[in-house]
Amino acid sequence: MAVPPGQTATTSESNGVRSIPGRVSPTIELPSDPAELASRAAPLLGWQGTVLPQLTLFGRRVFVVARLRPDAHAERIATGLRPVTDRATVATWTWPELARVAPPPAVHIAGVLAVARHWRTGMAAAVPFARYGEAAMVLPTSITMSHDYVDHCLPRARMYGIGTVAADENATVDLDVTCGEDRIMLGDDEVWRWVHEVAYERLLACEAAGSAACERRDG
Repeated sequence: MAVPPGQTATTSESNGVRSIPGRVSPTIELPSDPAELASRAAPLLGWQGTVLPQLTLFGRRVFVVARLRPDAHAERIATGLRPVTDRATVATWTWPELARVAPPPAVHIAGVLAVARHWRTGMAAAVPFARYGEAAMVLPTSITMSHDYVDHCLPRARMYGIGTVAADENATVDLDVTCGEDRIMLGDDEVWRWVHEVAYERLLACEAAGSAACERRDG
């Protein structure tokens, strides 16, 4: 038997089904556009560079903050090597026989930022990138003031080195937790190398278009 929304089904000895009022949690919305919140959060984290439009990397929707490495970018221009976003090709750059001739990363990634309505979603998006560098999440202030956040999120954030920025109902942001430095780093493997190429491609596209969606943050 179908149970109406907001009701909880229970069974009796006669296998009948009745419903009782259930507790429905209110939906928490972000106070502003995710891109706007990301651009406001980046300076609080001390990240310098351009806040790129939201990317989906490994199934996670995140904002990458990156800036060009002038020497490496100039070398790429001189050799005519544009960003390479084919993962199989980039993976070969880490092979011992190709490591010497592989192009150096043309961008510096300051950090990766997830903007989410709940800390669990933000944590799931940010943690994979914390193994390579700084990662953080932007959450509604109502979430960061909850017992659930204090009891369950903060210990995990400190363990993984995830920073947290709180955004109130007026989209005013405040740094709640800084990115931790005491964490295990994987180094520049083929995965992180590919992320650099994706960021490089998006950064060049932003600069060519002069898009307002790509906001520069120089501290």
